[in-house]
Amino acid sequence: MLSIKKTGENRLDIEFAGDLNGKEMEKALDEFVLLSQGIDEGRMLYQIRDFHLPSFGAMVIKLSRLPELLRTMARYDRVAIVTDTDWLQTVAELEGKLLPGLEIKAFDLDEEDDAEAWLVDGVVQLA
Repeated sequence: MLSIKKTGENRLDIEFAGDLNGKEMEKALDEFVLLSQGIDEGRMLYQIRDFHLPSFGAMVIKLSRLPELLRTMARYDRVAIVTDTDWLQTVAELEGKLLPGLEIKAFDLDEEDDAEAWLVDGVVQLA
């Protein structure tokens, strides 16, 4: 399951769970690019639950559209990844270090409020 919603002028929310095949990846990338049009200095909340690796076909499609995806990601300056998968958190934050102008911060599933606060203010609320 993959859901992409524009929730504000410069905000996109993505929810992902389970499996993703090539056809679903194609549709998701089309939707991501379309909904990102007109966004500048964007913020994204990306929630990942019950992660399964995408199919080989899905990965081929994503790689074939990498230049377009990089141009689209340039519209964003802050992405919060909310997941309970430790290695995804590490990879996401590493990706943020490799993409100039993009800050990616990972949060556990129970830290969604902190992720929201960071997207808005750039700070994490301490409990």
